[in-house]
Amino acid sequence: MPSDKPNDLLYGLEDHPSPLIAFCAAFQHVLASFVGIITPPLIIGSALGLQEHLPYLISMGLMVSGVGTVLQARGALGIGAGMLCLQGTSFAFLSAVLAAGMLVKQRGGTPEDILAMIFGVCFFGAFIQLFLSRCIGLLRKVITPLITGIVITLIGVSLIRVGITDFGGGAQSSNFGAPIHLALGTLVLGVVIALNRSTQPWLRLSAVIISLAIGKLAAWLSGVLDPKPLPALPLISIPEPFRFGFSFDWTAFLPIALIYLISTIETTGDLTANCMLSRQPIEGSSYMTRIRGGILGDGVACLLASVFNTFPNTTFAQNNGVIQLSGVASRYVGYYIGGILILLGLFPILGAIFQQIPKPVLGGATLVLFGSVAASGIRLLAHCSLDRRSLLIIATSLGVGLGIANQPTLLDQLPHLVKSLFDSAITSGGVTAIILNLILPDDKPTLASTTQHADAYLESKTRP
Repeated sequence: MPSDKPNDLLYGLEDHPSPLIAFCAAFQHVLASFVGIITPPLIIGSALGLQEHLPYLISMGLMVSGVGTVLQARGALGIGAGMLCLQGTSFAFLSAVLAAGMLVKQRGGTPEDILAMIFGVCFFGAFIQLFLSRCIGLLRKVITPLITGIVITLIGVSLIRVGITDFGGGAQSSNFGAPIHLALGTLVLGVVIALNRSTQPWLRLSAVIISLAIGKLAAWLSGVLDPKPLPALPLISIPEPFRFGFSFDWTAFLPIALIYLISTIETTGDLTANCMLSRQPIEGSSYMTRIRGGILGDGVACLLASVFNTFPNTTFAQNNGVIQLSGVASRYVGYYIGGILILLGLFPILGAIFQQIPKPVLGGATLVLFGSVAASGIRLLAHCSLDRRSLLIIATSLGVGLGIANQPTLLDQLPHLVKSLFDSAITSGGVTAIILNLILPDDKPTLASTTQHADAYLESKTRP
């Protein structure tokens, strides 16, 4: 039975819901996160020509997300926050991962070479997060909510280009921007918006899945989708450590290292919001223990992701909205979520089915997801003190980041290492924000209080 609490939680952090209630709550979390987990592999695989490996990559993404969620819920040996924190494939790394893959592709590398490089640099990058989990207090004095908001905005804006390219049919499409492509993308986009405005919680939670299903049906009826026989796949995906090999390159590593730094700060905000929703302290020793454990859990999940051939993980923010919606914050629900995700990941046929989603359909859905990332960054910035100093940092960082992204030849005459590091909006704009935040004098404290930081994340990320 739920505890007697003076708040709107039905089941608190240490309560034990019945198996049926726990499964239903877990299923809501899976609905809210499933598309988010499988979409990064779909985008990366499509952009880098990795289609033959996509079913396996998706399976491993689901399995590692399940294991990471269990680690977060259990919190054993200091690994994990001991809360209902769902782990999933991170969108924040997309641009840096694609850049690393393109680096190998331009050198004439095979799909296996591309994956070996991506997983190699992500493997070493995970140690950055493991290290940062031990000194999170110092880090938060350097990376403030202002910087986090700038970088999240840049990530979202950078990814919107990927979404709008798919919306038009994909970069390799012979009839990019064809009316039928735009119509399919618009249909999916409209369904996502309509379902998100529904008063039925389950419709909002499953809006992306329903819109993809409707879009795929419309694509089939219009002749855009020509269903192909599913490839011969093993019945069950067996995790194989470093299946594609292992390689490393500094020019590919450093942008990913910066994203690990930013991802750590973002995870701090997400965990703080989770503490507030779970009615746990947001200051003091127990709070810092949860934050350190949660970031350590993120790092371990990222390490497992690299070893078992999938992309970096993070604590999903949207699942805080499910906690708020359902009133179930019990960490034991995390075991059910992990079990469902691992079970889904065992069957590679699932990835093969999703691989056949037409690009305009996928673009219509991801356009909203990527726009939501940018909107979260903007909302976080709105909760910062926007004085002249802050506005100057925002303006300069966005100007540098988006300017370089829209004029990539600007750095062509600089050394190759410099161009590789700073030719993305995230790295150039993020580094600019960090440097300006350190060197520009500020009469007021540079670090917002823990509560202010949590409120900003809670406001920007937990609304259903």
